[in-house]
Amino acid sequence: MFFIIGAISGILALSLEWIFEIVANKVGDWHQIKRCLATSRCASTLFGIALRQLVEVGPIEEGCKLVAVVVPTCYLQRRYRLLHSTVFLFTVAVALGFTAEENWIYLFHDTASILDRTIGTPVHAMFSAPWGYALGIYISSHTRLNRDKKFIFRAWLNSVICHALVNVLSSAWRYSLPLRFLSYGLFPFLLWMFWRLEQLLRKVQGKPVIILISDRTPQRRYWQRSLVLFALVLGGNAIFGLFLLARILSPLSPSKLFDVDILWFIFSRFLLNLFFGVLAWGIYRYLRHSARRRYF
Repeated sequence: MFFIIGAISGILALSLEWIFEIVANKVGDWHQIKRCLATSRCASTLFGIALRQLVEVGPIEEGCKLVAVVVPTCYLQRRYRLLHSTVFLFTVAVALGFTAEENWIYLFHDTASILDRTIGTPVHAMFSAPWGYALGIYISSHTRLNRDKKFIFRAWLNSVICHALVNVLSSAWRYSLPLRFLSYGLFPFLLWMFWRLEQLLRKVQGKPVIILISDRTPQRRYWQRSLVLFALVLGGNAIFGLFLLARILSPLSPSKLFDVDILWFIFSRFLLNLFFGVLAWGIYRYLRHSARRRYF
């Protein structure tokens, strides 16, 4: 049921974005405002995308998903005692339904490849995880305090910012250097959001969170944080490298893939990205092992 409600909220979000564009252009030249907030042409275009994501796309889409969870949850709460884990799973189901509707729009209009949408499928769940967790805590709480409502708003705002940032980073590869380098931050950021989703899921299930920063001295903690960042950069860009490899090879016919030069290209790129991925995994295992030795 929540999956279908999520798909409906996707249609509603698309309609509201369309209405927003019409109203904004009538009240003031929205497209001109986006262009005039930066000086150079490329920076202006990217800045315009960032402005649109923060003002329009992020708030509307995260707002529609939030309403799609809150309304049926309030109805169900009259009959059942909902756990915070249940509300969190409602949020994930709505986000996946929202993504399914969005994927259908993209594929129907041929504006994105199947590979792009496959990677983007879990992203809306990762966006909405913070406010889904906060909403679950508030609804399942016996004493609903005002600070819990503020926690929901802060978590929702976090989701809007993450939503906007991912869309901006995913657009950066279209531009010339140095703006194109921003695209290398996309997959590390997605990897961090996936890890955050896993942490929140463990919390609502009553499982202990995965500890990576375990030392008590400030110097060692800064060192471990640097290792976490380094592992995210390595692991994220290893996935990004495989994604780029798949995009390069997708237009080729199957017979071309067995050409010696192309086979060597595939093998070398795959090994390079595999090396970075294994190195990132090794850093992650090292940090977890250090935490276990300290706490267990």
